[in-house]
Amino acid sequence: MYENEIYSNSDSGNYTTYQTSGSSAMDGSGTGNAGAGRQGKKKKGAFRKFLLSMGLGITFGAFAGAGFYAVRLGTEKLIPDQVQEAVSEAGQKNGNTSGAQMSNISQVTYVSDDVSAVVEKVMPAMVSIVNNQTRTTSFFGYEFTENRPGAGSGIIVAENDTELLIVSNNHVVANSDSLEVTFIDGSTAAANVKGLDSEMDLAVISVPLESLSGETRKAISIATLGDSDSLKLGTPVIAIGNALGYGQSVTNGIISALNREVTNEDGTKGTYIQTNAAINGGNSGGALLTITGEVIGINSGKIQGTGVEGMGYAIPISSASPIIAELMERKTRTDVVEEEEKGYIGISPQEVTGQIAQMYGMPEGVFVHEVVEGSAADTSGIRKGDIIVKLDGQRITSYAELQDVLQYYKVGETIVVTVERLENGEYVPLDIEITLGSRPQE
Repeated sequence: MYENEIYSNSDSGNYTTYQTSGSSAMDGSGTGNAGAGRQGKKKKGAFRKFLLSMGLGITFGAFAGAGFYAVRLGTEKLIPDQVQEAVSEAGQKNGNTSGAQMSNISQVTYVSDDVSAVVEKVMPAMVSIVNNQTRTTSFFGYEFTENRPGAGSGIIVAENDTELLIVSNNHVVANSDSLEVTFIDGSTAAANVKGLDSEMDLAVISVPLESLSGETRKAISIATLGDSDSLKLGTPVIAIGNALGYGQSVTNGIISALNREVTNEDGTKGTYIQTNAAINGGNSGGALLTITGEVIGINSGKIQGTGVEGMGYAIPISSASPIIAELMERKTRTDVVEEEEKGYIGISPQEVTGQIAQMYGMPEGVFVHEVVEGSAADTSGIRKGDIIVKLDGQRITSYAELQDVLQYYKVGETIVVTVERLENGEYVPLDIEITLGSRPQE
């Protein structure tokens, strides 16, 4: 207000002068009653404002207190005890001796990278695999034999009355002279091929239960298979495997991509889970896990490019499970030792290498140059010019691979041979059942 401001009084028709510099206000009659009445009204208004402010303050305080109590109660359930204790200790060091564990809950953030509990839970279901291979090469007319062991990983997925069943990659166990499995307690055992699927790069091998000690039986466990169809980008994952053959190791990361189509080293294509968890040579056949310990992928280290970092791949378990179930039902295969008992197809072969296949537009495999008259191939319907690409579900790219697969089959056994046959200028796949015969005497 400014000095000597004049207000109109409608009741009395007189003027009232309000003097801000003076000690009193006088009306036109000199009584001063009007000024006193206005001051009374001001005091009542100020009191009402005070009561309103007090009410709002109490209400806000009640809601705020309830909110902080709810946050603290929820945090005590969500944040581990050791984190709460650490925050409490920090508060005491800063002079907070009230005993409260959380002095300012809104400023506490907890992110755990500790996966040790999950690893401890699932590691008994992981195994290391050594594939012992002997190869003979010719050099200037001389033959040289060398032992070339390969390292890989496996996951214990089931047990029947006589066998422990382990899933791995086909390329980890294929073309082996012998397979050796190492369990979590350091014990080893010989394994046999149960079933192979080269197209999905899956294999199931078995270990006779009678070859395992009681201590090993107690130490190992069976993995839990999850659901890879429900995965989302950014989901945390853990990879376990026999990296570089040094023994089991653990890496972690996230799901980087789903349904990623990748061309493998052998030219085939597959659909994979992509992760930034490190997957190196030897990790193949190992497990890609959720943070709850469920297997959602089978690592495949063979498709990593040179110099590529942060791009590992795994076969989705939801796609692999039906094939694994079928492979587990197959007959366990062991090498046929006696030469006269080994199965014989009866063809004169010629290899179709990748270079030839690309040059002439032919499928890669074993070209049937001649069919031996009266042989198993002849009676089953295999023709000259056919290209053998699979035998009992396993991909065949060379005659050496064909011989490696045949070493598990005896005379008289019936298997399915997949050939590509040229019809009307195009190669058409055909599945032909063939009952293996005996190699003719020279």
